[in-house]
Amino acid sequence: MTYIIGINAYHGDASACILRDGVLIAAAEEERFLRVKHWAGFPKESISYCLSEAGISLSEVSVVAINSDPKANYLRKIIHVLQHRVDLNLVKDRLLNSQARRTVSQSLEESFPSQKFSGEIRHINHHIAHLASAFYASPYEESAIVSIDGFGDFASGCWGVGKGSNIVIGGSVYYPHSLGAFYQAITQFIGFPNYGDEYKVMGLAPYGKPKYLDKMRKIVLLQKNGSYKLDLKYFIFHKEKVAYEWNNGSPSVGKLFSDALEDLLGKARQKDDDLTQFHKDIAASAQAMFEVALFHMLNKLSHTTGLASICLAGGCGNNSVANGKIRTNTKFKNVYVAASAGDAGGAIGAAYAVYHENNCRDVAKTGMEHAYLGPSFTNDQIAELIESNSTSLPKNEFSIIKTESLEDLTKRTAAAISEGKVIGWFQGRMEWGPRALGSRSILGDPRRADMKEILNIKIKRRESFRPFAPSILRECMSDWFEEDDEVPFMMKVFPVKKEKRSEIQAVTHVDGSGRLQTVYSKTNPRYHALITEFYSMTGVPILLNTSFNENEPVVCAPSEALDCFLRTKMDVVVLNDYFIFRH
Repeated sequence: MTYIIGINAYHGDASACILRDGVLIAAAEEERFLRVKHWAGFPKESISYCLSEAGISLSEVSVVAINSDPKANYLRKIIHVLQHRVDLNLVKDRLLNSQARRTVSQSLEESFPSQKFSGEIRHINHHIAHLASAFYASPYEESAIVSIDGFGDFASGCWGVGKGSNIVIGGSVYYPHSLGAFYQAITQFIGFPNYGDEYKVMGLAPYGKPKYLDKMRKIVLLQKNGSYKLDLKYFIFHKEKVAYEWNNGSPSVGKLFSDALEDLLGKARQKDDDLTQFHKDIAASAQAMFEVALFHMLNKLSHTTGLASICLAGGCGNNSVANGKIRTNTKFKNVYVAASAGDAGGAIGAAYAVYHENNCRDVAKTGMEHAYLGPSFTNDQIAELIESNSTSLPKNEFSIIKTESLEDLTKRTAAAISEGKVIGWFQGRMEWGPRALGSRSILGDPRRADMKEILNIKIKRRESFRPFAPSILRECMSDWFEEDDEVPFMMKVFPVKKEKRSEIQAVTHVDGSGRLQTVYSKTNPRYHALITEFYSMTGVPILLNTSFNENEPVVCAPSEALDCFLRTKMDVVVLNDYFIFRH
């Protein structure tokens, strides 16, 4: 057997995966083990998990592939420095970061001193890894492919065609022009400074109107070939030293935009300033500009390739609002978005790229039907956890029931949800990617108009404008949504049918949309059975689904789930077959 490990390292969302003869058998993000959001560094714990799941040692791995190639676009880097009179401190930072990425073998040796690695280290171009993570995991034999993000290997975008075991690049967008950098800069402008805060802008946008789209068009300049450029006078990251922190902790990024952006749009919001209608309109305008640029690129790609299917990856692939509009704004009929479109997903892409390159045309694509690739735990382990926490679960405050069947479990849980209770649902293997997909989820009744408020008071403590997601039985989707499509990874937003919106107010956003997940009996039979039971009780084949966490990474182990349950006002936690509830 041949084993290939893929990693995203020395960058935000460090992660690892493992392929066995081309089949993906395990994948996880480092943040889940170290409990630091978007953790950046070398993914030691993720690699350890992947090796354990495969039942092998590092010495049995043939290749470790990393989703970055410091040699990529080297001449372009030199030309950029000469043309833009770049701050030497910025050049120094970039060189140091590139050097860190060359030390994979050293990091492996330090992390696994008793396991000698004698295989090959392969550096895969960042955007090739993104493209591979989407295409090779997709169900399509041939498709157009697109990667769009902030930056990686001196590029921000790449497109081409995937066919069989081959990926052919059609073009790229190079540093410093970046649709991801534009969206991140506007995110900062609105007062959301943390790494990964772009989803807040996406959630805020429906509360505004795109009043400033004409001004956004001055920032993002569409090109005839389908690509885009930035008017660089509105940015500073390309010529000045901007604070970037990637090593062994939560990543952070300094201010990207110049004073010229405030001259164009107005005063930037500070973190504690009121969130006004102006900021909501800026969010709507930025989202509209993103969509204009995306559809401009995709329509050009559709015209040049004539293909009906498209695969998306890169950090901008997480823009589920735009993803849900692709079929109505382009000629593409089939849209696949990688389960982890951002940099974590590059680990899978790097591994797939090496496997298909090594095996040329001799192998078929395996595809990726589900994202349940993380650790799982037995009932015995959970029973031991409960026993060791007996003092935290006094019998006068909590009841613990070991259910005897799946029917018993789903009936109890569905009934509790229908009564308005908030449920922590911990089952099977942890999800890969940023979305909770029914293994590490907090669940609620989608019918209750006050459920968002209840969740925010009891557990989430997050901005009130952010929506919660509906998980729906796949076979019922066309009855509730205006699109009928596969959305296994919660990467698309679709309009809820107008006549249904009043029935599921907790998961219908202010614009009548929902970022949904289609649930399948084949890939998650327990979650499917639970929703089916709730459907039989209420006539609604949907549950409100949000991630099992409280301002932290999604829980990985049952101990973290139990801790989250105990320190919040969650009503019930279901750990495999154990049903624990507050009196």
